[in-house]
Order: sequence, then C-alpha cells, then structure tokens
Amino acid sequence: MTAKLDPFAAAPSLMKSWFSLSNAVASSLEPSLIELVKIRASQINGCANCINMHTVEARAKGETEQRIYLLAAWREAPCYSDRERAALGWTEALTRLSEGHMHESAYQAVKAQFTEEEQVKLTLMINVINGWNRLAIGFGLWVEPAAARAPAEKAVA
Repeated sequence: MTAKLDPFAAAPSLMKSWFSLSNAVASSLEPSLIELVKIRASQINGCANCINMHTVEARAKGETEQRIYLLAAWREAPCYSDRERAALGWTEALTRLSEGHMHESAYQAVKAQFTEEEQVKLTLMINVINGWNRLAIGFGLWVEPAAARAPAEKAVA
C-alpha cells in the first residue's frame, strides 16, 4: 500500500496532540488489555497496518501467540479473563456502533468488570484505536513497527 498522504507532515501540530493523547490513554490501563483492544478493533476495521503494529507490540509486552491468534474468536476461546472478555465485547459494540444490537449487554459486562473511571479510559482507548484505523486506512499508511517509533517520537518532541 502506498501512502496517499503523511498526516504527520500535513498537520504536525494536530498529529502531535493526537499522538500524545493516544499515548496517555494507552498507558491508563494494563498493557495486555490495551493491546488486545487495539488488535480486535483493528481486525474488525480491516486495518492491516494497525493489526501488524499491535500484534508486534503485544508480543513485545509478553502476549502469547495463542491469545493473539484466538482473538477473532475470543467468545469461544477459554484463554481470556472475564475482564478481558468485557473489554473485547465493549470494543466490538463501539467499533460496530451502527449495528447497535450489542451495546446494552456489552455495557453491563463492562460495568461489572471496570470502575467508572476505567470505563471512560477503556472507551477512550477504543475511540483512539478506531481513529488510528481510519487514519491508516484512509491515507493508505503502512509503517513497520520498528520504524514507527522514530517519527512518532519526533512528532511528540
């Protein structure tokens, strides 16, 4: 895929703010949960760039191959905690918001596993990854995970 536009070059100030927000939100909950959410939303949205990026990051943070491979079938796989299941259900409900039918049951599961503050943090993370998916797909972005750190860190500096 060839990039149609480099958002960091086209709107550096806004992208710097977006990247800072992304980092703040991503560090607000446990890293393994955050990576599962990022991967699952990216799978739903069909964002190859973000799936590639976040599976590499998940492995680097200690996630297992089994849990990464089974993520698309998390409901049937026994390797996720109730908290992770609640987060994944909420991720799917918000990522597929226009379908509407999963929202209430997903919210009840999230409410049972997350404090109100954590619910906000999780919801912000879902919004952030959906935003990144739209930037990557919309502008045809492909960034190798190792190469992503330098421009991103430069944008934040």
